[in-house]
Amino acid sequence: MTPAHRLFAIAAGAAVIAALVFVPLSLGRYGLYILSLWSVMSIAAIGLNLTLGYAGQVSLAQGAFVGIGAYAAAIMTVNGLPLSLAVAAALILCFIVGWVLGYPALRVQHHYLAFVTLAFSTLAFLVFRNEEWLTKGIYGISDVPRPNIFGLSTAKPLPFYYLCLFTLGVVTIAFWRLVRSPWGRAFMALRENPMRALSLGVDTRRYTLMAFAIGSALGGLAGALYAPLTEFVDPTPFTLSLSLNLLMMVIVGGSGFFFGPYLGAMIAVLLPEWLRFTQGYYLIVYAVLVMALLIYSPTGILGILDRYLRDRSAKAASSLRAAARASLPDEAVG
Repeated sequence: MTPAHRLFAIAAGAAVIAALVFVPLSLGRYGLYILSLWSVMSIAAIGLNLTLGYAGQVSLAQGAFVGIGAYAAAIMTVNGLPLSLAVAAALILCFIVGWVLGYPALRVQHHYLAFVTLAFSTLAFLVFRNEEWLTKGIYGISDVPRPNIFGLSTAKPLPFYYLCLFTLGVVTIAFWRLVRSPWGRAFMALRENPMRALSLGVDTRRYTLMAFAIGSALGGLAGALYAPLTEFVDPTPFTLSLSLNLLMMVIVGGSGFFFGPYLGAMIAVLLPEWLRFTQGYYLIVYAVLVMALLIYSPTGILGILDRYLRDRSAKAASSLRAAARASLPDEAVG
């Protein structure tokens, strides 16, 4: 990256952060809910991006982990426990379950693994719906409280949005450090060629399990925020459709790109709202736009940008070589 490109990236990042901090001050209750939901879904999509985009493991269970985190937070906070303890419980529980779910990935790959995670997602939904002694079944858990942070209440939409945004910022920094660590390079080696990674000394077994466990834990964290955001938890949101929606976020934004989940979540959460001017046709328009994008660029929106930058760099390098060759004497060129 050239200094000019780096400066532009820093300026663009600062502008986005400023917009996320100051623009919500002028929004109403529903606008703040949508932005909070974008933050929560971005966290869940980041976890799936680690599992799918970096480690190359197909998972259709991320929605189930969001549900596990939501129910853990709802059950614990309704019974008087603090949200911080509920978040810790959701992270640990989803990490352990994700680690166990990762074992089938050691034996099956691609669509076979997708079927395994699909079965787990269905099992989790059946537990949410039928185990009324724990989840209250189809009646759900209502009046999920929002926490007090250092004595400040987040019961109103704006403070709770800032809590979601702060959590997203912490996850972003942690994920940035992870993917640039030796662990991140091992995950990418596992995605590109597991056999080659194994021959180079990468413990593919351990990294496969860790990819599932960390990605699942982030799904649980998103669920622990989703429960107080909606203040009501029932099985309906945690069907297979949520896992498919999260998968679409990762793919549309750009699987394996760091900022792919943020962009994909924005499209999945915000674009349908922007298309409501089409009235009853907005979901059809939304589906057509997403399908057209995936047909044109299977690597997502950031894949288009990546190809453009690569082509531009290649053309610039070719121009420099041509100019250098033209400046040489004919004898040197020959």
